Amino acid sequence: QVQIVESGGGLVQPGGSLRLSCTASGIIFNIYDLGWYRQAPGRQRELVGVITSSDNTNYTDPVKGRFTISRDNAKNTVYLQMNALKPEDTAVYYCNARPPAWAGSGSSWGQGTQVTVSS
Repeated sequence: QVQIVESGGGLVQPGGSLRLSCTASGIIFNIYDLGWYRQAPGRQRELVGVITSSDNTNYTDPVKGRFTISRDNAKNTVYLQMNALKPEDTAVYYCNARPPAWAGSGSSWGQGTQVTVSS
């Protein structure tokens, strides 16, 4: 059974930093691509960034240069380091684990963690 658990959210002032963690179980972690998504109130869920099984990363333009995704395969954990946070970064942040295409199974989501950027 696949389980995805995010943590590390909270309230932070503009310009501050947070590090989110996402720990997965029930999967062969090192072959999965891992994505961070976010959903603000009244808006659709959007991609923040992805780290592939080969450690390549891609980010959406609004977070480039501020957010960094990394992974620790030994701990089955992916991180989202968020710096220079802005009020518009306020959202529920979700972790997604996507298996390789040959696995023939769908991706898995966590329950989300709230990030609020406010003074």
